[in-house]
Amino acid sequence: MYHYQDFDRDFVKDRVSEFRTITQRRIDGVLSEDEYKPFRLQNGLYLQLHAYMLQVAIPYGTLSSRQMHKLADIAERWDKGYGHFTTRQNIQFNWMKLADVGDVLEALSEVDMHAIQTSGNCIRNVTADHFAGCAPDEIEDPRMVAELLRQWSTAHPEFAFLPRKFKIAVSGAPNDRAVIAFHDIGIQIVQNRDGETGYRILIGGGLGRTPLIGQELSAFVPKADLLCYLEAVMHIYNRYGRRDNKYKARIKILVQENGLAQTKAQIDAYFAQIKKTHRPLSETLLRKIKDDFALPNLSKASAFDLEAQMALSPAFARWAGQSVHAHRDENHVSITISLKKQGATPGDASTAQMRVMAELAKAYAYDELRVSHEQNIILPHVPKEHLLAIYQALQEADLAAANIGLVSDIIACPGLDYCSLATARSITIAQQIATHFEGLKTEYDIGPMKIKISGCINACGHHHVGHIGILGLDRAGVENYQITIGGDGTQDAAIGERTGPGFSYEQIIGAIDRIIAHYLAKRTGKDESFLAYYKRVGITPFKEVLYHA
Repeated sequence: MYHYQDFDRDFVKDRVSEFRTITQRRIDGVLSEDEYKPFRLQNGLYLQLHAYMLQVAIPYGTLSSRQMHKLADIAERWDKGYGHFTTRQNIQFNWMKLADVGDVLEALSEVDMHAIQTSGNCIRNVTADHFAGCAPDEIEDPRMVAELLRQWSTAHPEFAFLPRKFKIAVSGAPNDRAVIAFHDIGIQIVQNRDGETGYRILIGGGLGRTPLIGQELSAFVPKADLLCYLEAVMHIYNRYGRRDNKYKARIKILVQENGLAQTKAQIDAYFAQIKKTHRPLSETLLRKIKDDFALPNLSKASAFDLEAQMALSPAFARWAGQSVHAHRDENHVSITISLKKQGATPGDASTAQMRVMAELAKAYAYDELRVSHEQNIILPHVPKEHLLAIYQALQEADLAAANIGLVSDIIACPGLDYCSLATARSITIAQQIATHFEGLKTEYDIGPMKIKISGCINACGHHHVGHIGILGLDRAGVENYQITIGGDGTQDAAIGERTGPGFSYEQIIGAIDRIIAHYLAKRTGKDESFLAYYKRVGITPFKEVLYHA
């Protein structure tokens, strides 16, 4: 993983000092909340319903055990004993006192962390495939690109006040696990016919009020041109992106209104102009970044018969069947630790649980953890021989839910429990769905299922790309939940289709139950997934069971 240099530490130290000075002016009443807001947002500090919320940057989701321990310390000392891991591969603390935030930022700086640009109209935390470096289908580790973009975009003077927030994701494999089609810019590492590695660029994806799938801006950008090309994209967006209406200020609207052809022509023209004088990337810098993402020494792990060990314990085998993923090295696996125990708040981890995960990474997994896009934690490199010991430790920490990829592995935004923008509850809906199907004992029979819940039109729960998406809205002061079906955030990107009128808070669990019961009754067999069934039959049968049964 990337290791800070003296420049990085000095930069973060200066930002902490600046934050303390300006925040004290807010506390003293010299600055109003409106005057303070642009500054606090650039430092990851939101004002929620009940308190300030600090979103901490975890670039491309990568953490060391030391950093995870520090997050646990912060949760224990300055929050309410837990942290919430997000779909941006970050962590947020929901109960910050303004007077304490400077101390929290200083504590983060001690382990090479910060909260810079996790909010505001700037380039946000660059995300990547959470199995980067270990996925068997990977062409190249995408975190190297994500780190390069992090360094390029942080405090970039031209991009500090964009028309709107800007999100970039990077995938290093043909199988998209970074949801690149729904980002402002999606980058896929590819190879051309000559075997050269470069980048396929998507533009204009996004969710929210106007969900759009990103379009291909370039099939192949050579490595040497990447930063220059992205500089051109950002310049055109910053120049022509709308500022009169924040709901129409994203780059997806610029592409939609002007068309891809015109947008591409403007970008290509500016790229040709600046490429003449653009400085090439430093080979020393690129070599340093590459060295930082070298794999750990995997040769010490010996061959191990994992199948034989799994045969000794049905509970262990069930957990491993859902939580263990193939690794590029035959003696290793990757593990996803579920933060979605049935009935729990999706994405939350207690101080004690964070410390357990940190110690497991240190003892058994080369001292590395990842935050996934699906609000879980990953141990990317695990020798097979340690799998049972990890499972037993997770059981003791109440972290051994065997539900990765199943109906209770739900993504949900904070909703009305925390967010000042929300119009409906999300967390309680997720909890009820999870406990409902646990009670029916049908999770494993249902099979792969992605349910995503948003508490408002801003779609922080990514409901548009859920196999089943749930959007909570306010209808004359009453919570109303719309359902979409068929969304997909992979390389087969699709936006879910709305079924029809929404359901009340009391009705929504029953509606989801009818959808899934219909699928179980009508599928051709267990090998036909929910998404495959929807693609075969379309939306009409689901409308029938929801509204005419």
